[in-house]
Parts: sequence; C-alpha cells; structure tokens
Amino acid sequence: MRPCLMLRISMSVCFFMTIAGALNAQTDVALSAYGAFSKTASGNNVSQSQATQAGVLFELRHISNPLVGYEFAYSYNRANQQYAEKVTPPCPTGDVNCFVVGAASAAGSAHEITGDWVFSMKFANLRPFVLAGGGLMVNAASSAEMSGCYLTHPLCGGFPTPANSSTTGVFVYGAGLDWGLLPHLGLRLQYRGNVYKAPDLVNVVPSTNAFMHTAEPMVGAYFRF
Repeated sequence: MRPCLMLRISMSVCFFMTIAGALNAQTDVALSAYGAFSKTASGNNVSQSQATQAGVLFELRHISNPLVGYEFAYSYNRANQQYAEKVTPPCPTGDVNCFVVGAASAAGSAHEITGDWVFSMKFANLRPFVLAGGGLMVNAASSAEMSGCYLTHPLCGGFPTPANSSTTGVFVYGAGLDWGLLPHLGLRLQYRGNVYKAPDLVNVVPSTNAFMHTAEPMVGAYFRF
C-alpha cells in the first residue's frame, strides 16, 4: 500500500506543478528606454569616464515557471569616452617637436548582446523578477581626438587621432517588475547593471586595463503572446 500511496502523491505533485507552470508560462517581447550611468575606471595613471547617455533595450523573453526563464537582449546607447593622464610623460631633452598628450576622447556607440537567466513569480497582474547573464559588449568609435601641447611652442589644443573599436565580455545582473495592464500588454520597470572591461578606443594614452560598471534604470512596455 505504501509504495502505491507514494506513487499517487508523486503523480499528484507533478500534475499540479505542470498546471502551475503552464499558468505561469509567458513569452513576450519588450522595448525599454534607459539612462546609462558609468563609474570612472582608473589604471596605469589614466582615468577613464563614459558620458551619461540615453539608450534603448530590446528583449525576447520566455518564462516556463518561476525557476526557469531566459531571454535574449540587445541594447544600444552612445558611449563617448574621456581619457585623462594623471602623470604627464616628460619630453626628451632637446626635442623641440615633442608633443605632450594630456587627454584624449572618443565618440562612439555601445552595442550589447546578452543571454540572461530569469527568475520570477506571478502575483495577480504583477510579476517581479531578477536576472543574471552575460554576453558581448561592442564599443565602436566613430572619431577620436587628443589634447596636448608642444613643449617649446605656444600651441595647445585638440587634434584628430585614429579611433579603435573594442569587443569585450560583459556580465549583466538586474531586477524589475512586470505590471500587466491589459491581457497581452503591460509595463516593465527594471534596473540592469553591466560589468565589463573599460574599452580601449585610442592609442595616444595607455589602456586603463580596469573594469567599468554601468547602471541602467529603465522603463518600457512588453507584449505577451
């Protein structure tokens, strides 16, 4: 009797878990707008900062049950970089054409592609969630400029310099809330944090070889299939 009773209990639990998972299953697409706020990265006597910019995020998300959810995400924002040397390198003695670089900047865009694991729980028309994942961060510089002075000439200013692109890995974490307003439409409020190696987009100053953190509070809308 006991084995049969245990089998019935197990089957009942599996049945109810399957039903609960089906009721909580959701596939949706979402589009959000955010602000990108980055902390200054420092290393090799260089400090690097990224301008605060607006961006957009696209998500394709599927949730099977509270513990199993995943998404594909793509985001874009302007990511202009500023580099400043803390220690100015000396010029060789007698070099009248020596140019001392004190700072550099690069204008460009950041493209982020990630795959994320999503944990969520549904309460009425609310679904809080947390996520973590990783992928690639691509910084594409469109132009760059260096600032400095000639040692023996009263000529200082900004001058064009070659611009590079950078592709690094990125770790993503975040949390948020889906708020259902209509049967297939709702608001998505979330915060996402990105940790990645600071992009090295110019050659005239040393790379910081440091990690940068970008905070992205965002608001958007999702459509559920």
